[in-house]
Amino acid sequence: MIQHHELIAEHHLLDRPTQTATDMGFRMPAEWEPHDGVWVSEPHNANTWPAETLVKAQKEFAYFLKKLSEHTPPLRCADYGIKTDDSWIRDYGPVFVIDDQGQRAVHDFRFNCWGTGYGPYDQDDLVPQQIARMLDIPVWVHHMVLEGGAIEVNGKGTVMTPQKCLTTATRNPYMTVEQAEVALHQSLGTRHCLWTPHIHLAGDDTGGHIDTFCRFIAEDTIAAIRAPRSHPDHEHLEVLWDYLKTARDQDGNLFNLVELPVPDVMEYDYPDVFGVEPGVQRVPAGYANFLISNGGVFLPVYGQDADDIACKVLEQAMPGYRIHPIPGQWLIIGMGSLHCMTQQQPVTG
Repeated sequence: MIQHHELIAEHHLLDRPTQTATDMGFRMPAEWEPHDGVWVSEPHNANTWPAETLVKAQKEFAYFLKKLSEHTPPLRCADYGIKTDDSWIRDYGPVFVIDDQGQRAVHDFRFNCWGTGYGPYDQDDLVPQQIARMLDIPVWVHHMVLEGGAIEVNGKGTVMTPQKCLTTATRNPYMTVEQAEVALHQSLGTRHCLWTPHIHLAGDDTGGHIDTFCRFIAEDTIAAIRAPRSHPDHEHLEVLWDYLKTARDQDGNLFNLVELPVPDVMEYDYPDVFGVEPGVQRVPAGYANFLISNGGVFLPVYGQDADDIACKVLEQAMPGYRIHPIPGQWLIIGMGSLHCMTQQQPVTG
């Protein structure tokens, strides 16, 4: 079994800075800042998408890549000889940062399959270093476990993340919340942290990633999902909404809030595959797991009435962006969607 740090020994020429990213003037750009590519690994794991769902998920993803290519080149891991165990490159892939001269660098945080014991994930855990080497850019290699879907930044100094995704018995048990916040700021170039309440939706196996619930869509605006009283997730989501109503940015200003709907509850009858209890299970379908890239917003939709509502909400909240509804009824069987399956690469100077 390949260990996380072995690749460094093999490729010792990688530039590994000794100063923190923040000390060197790097920051994580907001998702709406320009990209010159989006990294993807198409659906290929038959445990993640069992039986006939794999082919159907592949068709949905192919349609997404066609639409994405109208805005940004897809960068397929397979095309670059990069092997992956699964498709969730948002979580195991490189976290890019840039400096004032437009130079790129990469963070390689540890990936342990969300602390769940799923596997294998050894190839996934090596992807950031392989991409950094291919691009010939600096890389910070961290002992800290952190998935890209657990963090949102507004590009102006604020990072938003759930505490339960950073400091648990299976993720960084040695770190306090204060230590985790320092590590985030040193890595991402942020100075203000929103620790969102722990929210868990049935079917979510990430432990509550932020990109399931709420997203920055502008430096002063957050889009978050809300559910009607009749929905089983209503009370949990209201706790998050109440928190966001009083949340302030890096300068002490309240955020503008945009309310996204939720689809009707979706379920799938899973066969006996590794990592999922067999039988009928909820899937974490929602409208917050969109990708923003070069003027396009790629929104997963599910063949429900709420699809049109979500599209219209984002059209009004994000003028100047082209909203692309992307069928995701089969992608979501894998317990994730478009944002989870992509990692944007910011442009250079």
